Amino acid sequence: MAKISVYIIAFNEGLKIEPAIQSVIDWADEVIVADSFSTDNTVQLAEKAGAKVVQIPFSGFGELRNKAVAYCEHEWIFSLDADERCTPAARDEILAICKTNNTDVVAYYVPRRNYVLGRWVKHSGWYPDYRQPQLFRKGALTYHLDPVHESYTISGKVGYLKKDIWQFPYENLAQMLEKANRYSSLGAQKLLHKKTGGFLKGFLHGLVIFLRTYFAKGGWLDGRAGFAIALGNFIGTFYKYAKLAELQKNWRPPTSHLS
Repeated sequence: MAKISVYIIAFNEGLKIEPAIQSVIDWADEVIVADSFSTDNTVQLAEKAGAKVVQIPFSGFGELRNKAVAYCEHEWIFSLDADERCTPAARDEILAICKTNNTDVVAYYVPRRNYVLGRWVKHSGWYPDYRQPQLFRKGALTYHLDPVHESYTISGKVGYLKKDIWQFPYENLAQMLEKANRYSSLGAQKLLHKKTGGFLKGFLHGLVIFLRTYFAKGGWLDGRAGFAIALGNFIGTFYKYAKLAELQKNWRPPTSHLS
């Protein structure tokens, strides 16, 4: 049976890192936490739970993931975020793949079931939420150097797991807003030399995203969670283009008083 490495990227994930590690520590051959110099107790909790912690300065998620993968020693790699949990059913499916060690498929997308505001999300474009391949052979997947929503290149055939992992993306609404703020800043950096920013553009793009999430993708069926997700998508999209305009215009205070 081929061995498997698990890597988990983290920054100030003291409330989430232990359950994430505990969901894989008993069956993975190594668990690596790629920490970006957390200022809370993430590192201590990760080491206590049995993971190996490596420090990687954050300069974008694409580069962070590539460096985390480089620390992984084994043939198969499973990527798990700190807010995700590998379920027993997904574990068994992953181990079966490593046992047969099929050389035809080199990377697998993994379905994620999200829990938001006390509800399992079934619509809103969030289920099955195949974000990116999370199980892959070492050397088969390379992330592009995008600061956020990193794209990737796969050298080989891809497959899809059938069993879900769980994700708990937000502790509360405050964290949802904090994430929208951080990701909109990274998104603005990503678009800096590709598109033109603007407040009206941000509003219109955000409105389209809200309507698509809430109506076209059935967000209304998810109740309060669906509305919060759609509104969060609007907020993040609006501020991404507004911050992009801010970067491109480089607004500065006046250097002299108006006469």
